[in-house]
Amino acid sequence: MSHRGEILNQMAQRIPYLHFLGLRFETAGERLTAVLPFSPMLIGNPAIPALHGGVTAAFLETTAIVGLLWTGLPEGEAVALPALPKTIDLTVDYLRPGLSRDSFAEARVVRQGRRYASVHVEAWQDDRSRLFAQGTGHFLMPEGVR
Repeated sequence: MSHRGEILNQMAQRIPYLHFLGLRFETAGERLTAVLPFSPMLIGNPAIPALHGGVTAAFLETTAIVGLLWTGLPEGEAVALPALPKTIDLTVDYLRPGLSRDSFAEARVVRQGRRYASVHVEAWQDDRSRLFAQGTGHFLMPEGVR
C-alpha cells in the first residue's frame, strides 16, 4: 500500500463510525477503491437480505470525501492527516439492493476548486458494470486543501 493509502486508512480508523463499519481503502497506482466488508449487522432488510440504505449512503459519502483527499495528498511525503471537506449535499441513487457480500466504491472528482468540490461516486459488489448505488456530492473544502 502507498504512503497516501496508509494515511487514508489511518483517517478511517480515527472516525468511529467508519471503524465500526470496517471500511477500508485499497490502492492500485493512482486508483483508490473503498471496501465495505460484509457483516450481518449491515443488513437493513432481512427478507432479501439487503444492506441498510443509511449504510449505503454513508459508504458513498465517505468514498467521495476520501476521494477528494486522495487527489490532494502528495506521494512519498510525510504529511499530517488533512482536515475533512464538509458535505453540502449528497444525492444517492439506489439502483438495486446491496446484497450480503463485500461492496466496493470509487469516486471521480468532477470539479474541485479552492472552496467547493463536486464528486460522483459509484458502488458495486461482484461486477463493476452492475452498480447497486451511485451518488453525487457537493463539498465545502477546508482551508489549505487543494
